[in-house]
Amino acid sequence: MNYDYQQIDDVIHSRIRTAVMAVLVSVEEAEFNFLKEKVNATDGNLSVHLKKLEEAGYVSVKKVFIDRKPVSKYKITSRGFKAFENYIEKLESIIKKNN
Repeated sequence: MNYDYQQIDDVIHSRIRTAVMAVLVSVEEAEFNFLKEKVNATDGNLSVHLKKLEEAGYVSVKKVFIDRKPVSKYKITSRGFKAFENYIEKLESIIKKNN
């Protein structure tokens, strides 16, 4: 049986990016520290992955100040939502082919 792994979205297909997308589809928006806690990543590592998702147009970021401290808020875009849906469908089709 052949698995067409090349159809899997490389931008999403990383443990941290997949986890970030899974969190963002379930909330309206999420602050950086909330995402860091949910996906159990370091600041630097999470920043790199969020930037990659942002560059792909899958998430948007809004930077605000709360009590004079900068806060980054992330939101999944409609493009990101469709990409994540497609990603999950591709994984499911690979799994189903195995049964």
